[in-house]
Amino acid sequence: MHATRRNALRLAALPLGLAAVSRAAQAQGSDRPIRLIVPAPPGGPTDILARVTGEKAAAALGQPVVIDNRAGGGGVIGSEATHRAAPDGLTIMVGHNQTHASNQHMMARLPFNVVDGFTPIAKLGTVHHATVVPANSRARSMAELAALGQGGGRLNYASSQAGSASHVIAETFVRRSRMDATHVPFNGAAPAATATVAGQVDFYVSTFPTVAALIREGRLRALSVGAPRRLADFPDVPTAEEAGVGYMAVDAWFGLFGPAGLPAATAERLAAAFIGTLSDAEVQRRLAAAGFTLDPLAPAPFAAFQRSEVARWAEMVQLTGVRLDS
Repeated sequence: MHATRRNALRLAALPLGLAAVSRAAQAQGSDRPIRLIVPAPPGGPTDILARVTGEKAAAALGQPVVIDNRAGGGGVIGSEATHRAAPDGLTIMVGHNQTHASNQHMMARLPFNVVDGFTPIAKLGTVHHATVVPANSRARSMAELAALGQGGGRLNYASSQAGSASHVIAETFVRRSRMDATHVPFNGAAPAATATVAGQVDFYVSTFPTVAALIREGRLRALSVGAPRRLADFPDVPTAEEAGVGYMAVDAWFGLFGPAGLPAATAERLAAAFIGTLSDAEVQRRLAAAGFTLDPLAPAPFAAFQRSEVARWAEMVQLTGVRLDS
């Protein structure tokens, strides 16, 4: 089943359609603009999600939604701006697994607590990770890849940057498989993928959209994808669970956060508006094209999900020893 169709079926069960959200939201809102902080440069998945949903949410809320890109510091600059804002619903941010989970354990001098310093508003979407190797690699499974790095073999693996999810997930695989492998960080996902295609490294854990075209063209081979089920467009790629590395099913997830102390009614209003946008066919099309799986959560379940992710990242960081401020 196509990703857009799956998203539409999943979202059809949402209790509030966009029209109902608009009526409820406008009844409580104001015409003051909402600043939606993006802790990343324009053009990436965080920015795309903010702009696509923000545009529709503005109409539902009856308020302008202004995108404010605050890149840098591993997402800390944008996160701190949100943390310090008044809890009035006029400053929120798109956070993700790094800003609101892994940073807590990878940065000793983080100027806030990623749980206590924020109010979870809504989870919106997920991007899965895949493990890829050069097309001419001898490894045709995760077990074969691990074997190449054991018993005297030595591998190199790429990451999009030191301390990224790409780095931590790959290093988790190395440690748990007892491999001998050297980390080679790159300045971005695209250079890491290019180096893998060229055979300069032996494997790379990448967000799937970054490498999907290269897999389709036969320039990379995917050994696993961290999705709950096989992807419709890539039915031959096993899930991480099927490949025997279920612990590598670590998603890049994205959601909305406000400052600590945001009133529950305000969080619910914002959640309804932004989750409501995911029922829009054009929003679904644009986000599917960017590689997102839409899996919304309202404030309370999103808060529970975030806490579980913070605990999960604590285990991975402890195992790997990866730090961002060492």
